[in-house]
Amino acid sequence: MKKLLDGDRVFISLVLLVALAGLAIFSSATLGLLARQGTSITKEILLQAGLGLGLGFAALVIARAIPMSWYKRYAPHLFIASLIFTALVFIPGVGLHANGATRWINVRFTTIQPAEFLKLGFVIFLAWWLAPRSRELRDYRKGLLPFLLILAVPVGLLLMQPNTSTTALIVMTAGVMYFAAGAPWRDFGIIIAIGLLGLAAVVIARPYVLQRFQTFIHPDAHALSSGYQIQQSLIAIGSGQVLGRGLGQSVEKFNYLPEPNGDSVFAVYAEETGFIGAALLLGLFVALAARGMVIAGDSRELFGGLIALGFSFLIITQAFINICAMLGIIPLTGLPLPFVSHGGTALVAVLIMCGVILNVAGGNRKSA
Repeated sequence: MKKLLDGDRVFISLVLLVALAGLAIFSSATLGLLARQGTSITKEILLQAGLGLGLGFAALVIARAIPMSWYKRYAPHLFIASLIFTALVFIPGVGLHANGATRWINVRFTTIQPAEFLKLGFVIFLAWWLAPRSRELRDYRKGLLPFLLILAVPVGLLLMQPNTSTTALIVMTAGVMYFAAGAPWRDFGIIIAIGLLGLAAVVIARPYVLQRFQTFIHPDAHALSSGYQIQQSLIAIGSGQVLGRGLGQSVEKFNYLPEPNGDSVFAVYAEETGFIGAALLLGLFVALAARGMVIAGDSRELFGGLIALGFSFLIITQAFINICAMLGIIPLTGLPLPFVSHGGTALVAVLIMCGVILNVAGGNRKSA
């Protein structure tokens, strides 16, 4: 515990606060599954608390204890291992196909989503690749071209699943890390153009992506089909008003709102705690990411700074995407709310990210 606090007391305090609040929010939202047959609420909460928080905090402690030199030395190995692990979903009998996607590995008592660990491996590897090349990035042969080739590997693997939302998240995180490392703004327009062309190709190849955009533009026209979730989400958030109905008192989580403890968990929380509660949760996410970015800025070593920046940006961006989707500001994506939504794999992965950020912070204190 002393070593954790020596990393950054403010950051670990925020992590504990968000994680415990997330478990409480998840538990309340899971009560909505009472009205749905074949669902064990006790099992859901135990898996989230035990495999998610329990295993996650153990992984956080390990990630904090491992020397940063180890991450630097084995960054390529971690990236390759995460790619292989993610590719296992395509092996018959190992991967689980559900809802038109193949993203999970079935381990009988639960499922694992390897893409969550691909985020970890990719950010660490990209930081490892960028750090010694920060002064060479102006040469597109040493900067932009190899950067795009590195990015193409996880992007291609994720699009095969398909997992468009995680693909977009990784692309945005990679872009932020690339420019933070010293890439010229000349490359910004090129990356945006490639991103827009890639999005257009995905929309053409994946009709469901186009449908999400159509639903976003005309939600009322699809109120009983693809627009049902966003309609119910807005009803839940709106009915919370300023102070909310009260913890555990959500109406929408019973039979109305799809995935009340998954993608829609923010809508349930906003209904129960109102604008005040929603603003407090958003404030916690902003504070956590802001502290992580302060740690990144204080890093004496570019490698550690890029990792802390990448993980902090990834966490806050995923949270904003989930919340904005529930508010109807952007199309639905399927990205879970970090620390809160159902999914032990996602919770373990985000706690590992926090452990590595604490590791960077610990290095900053030693250098001070």
